[in-house]
Amino acid sequence: MPKYFLYARKSTDEEERQVFSIEAQVTELREYAKREGLFVVREFTESQTAKEPGRPVFNQMLAEIEKGTAEGILAWNPDRLARNSIDGGRIIYLVDTGKIKSLKFPTFWFEPTPQGKFMLSVAFGQAKYYTDNLRENILRGIRQKLRRGELPAKAPLGYLNEPRLRTIEPDPKTFNKVKQCLEAFATGNYTLSQIRDKMFSLGLVGARNKEKMPLSSVEHILTNPFYYGYFRYKGELYQGTHKPMITKKLFDRIQEVLKDRYKPRKKQKEIKPFIFLGFARCGECGYAITAERHIKKSGLEFVYYRCTKKSKTMKCTQGFLRDERFAEQIKENVQRVSLPDEWRERFLSKVDEWQKEAHQTSGFVTQNLKSELNKVKTKIERLTDAYLEGSLELSEFQEKKNSLMEQKKEIEEDYPRLSEKAVIGSNSQGTGY
Repeated sequence: MPKYFLYARKSTDEEERQVFSIEAQVTELREYAKREGLFVVREFTESQTAKEPGRPVFNQMLAEIEKGTAEGILAWNPDRLARNSIDGGRIIYLVDTGKIKSLKFPTFWFEPTPQGKFMLSVAFGQAKYYTDNLRENILRGIRQKLRRGELPAKAPLGYLNEPRLRTIEPDPKTFNKVKQCLEAFATGNYTLSQIRDKMFSLGLVGARNKEKMPLSSVEHILTNPFYYGYFRYKGELYQGTHKPMITKKLFDRIQEVLKDRYKPRKKQKEIKPFIFLGFARCGECGYAITAERHIKKSGLEFVYYRCTKKSKTMKCTQGFLRDERFAEQIKENVQRVSLPDEWRERFLSKVDEWQKEAHQTSGFVTQNLKSELNKVKTKIERLTDAYLEGSLELSEFQEKKNSLMEQKKEIEEDYPRLSEKAVIGSNSQGTGY
């Protein structure tokens, strides 16, 4: 009586769709062996795809067969044994050499005859065809998603996959929190560890839902172009149709901070300028007014103005004056002054002239941006044609395309802002003063 190995397999990527689990296969095969009176000496099970060769349990089983431990294999269907030409060829070769004398399947009939081996090779071929065809269908679906600007993957933190519409939408629970963290990191006041702590305090946690995210995950979020409206798939940049979280300029600022060795920049203390310096002269002696800054032990800062007292003929009796009081005196004196009507008209005329110049400049810049945008789009099309014709390597194509896509995004962000400014300027001219 020939000895059999029982082999059951399911693919790792078929956990939800697999008709029979390994447990169900083993149960059915045991019952089949009992009905047919087959002597099973060992059971082999593994969860791994058969699309490519290299399954360790399968290879171990064939090695045992070559040693003569068993002469037959019991499996649910030939596609459980092989979905690629190499593993299928190994099975047929072992049948040819007599190492395998019998193959048993509840759903497929086989005998070690020329016709039986031919039918077995057809079954393996059908399994490979199914795999190849399924792969091509999946790739076609991915390509269509990319054309529509949809990321063919799980949505990043801050977004969620909408199953009904099959789109990626902002997550109402995390969208604003992630945006807040990105804006905070762009200030340069946080290290990676500190921004991770901030994320954790806002409830943005790792995969286990109770732990802080790994620093690598935090860095991936900070460098993900998805948040400014684009996404990268297999090294290539695509324009997305999802709602951007931040602008491209803010994203670039984040990258600059990351390059700074992840160290926060020291916040320089803002020095209050002497805004009235050189603005007035002493009312008593007529000499210039100077300013001094005094810092108390408590850290409070005060600015004082005083006369330089450089007169050699008279002694100026004026003392120090706080900047707040100085501002009040200026305000009181300005309120006593009014412009003549003829000056008013000249000033308003000049303002109108400046407004027209600003509108013309804005319109000119907008037109230039529109022209630049069209040029970038044309370059992307030509670059794609060159790649399809084989003039460019994939890596070179992706590098150049990604650079052009970034330029396109920057122009697209500037164009609406300048267009709106031009429209506002046009409307202002129509209203008059």
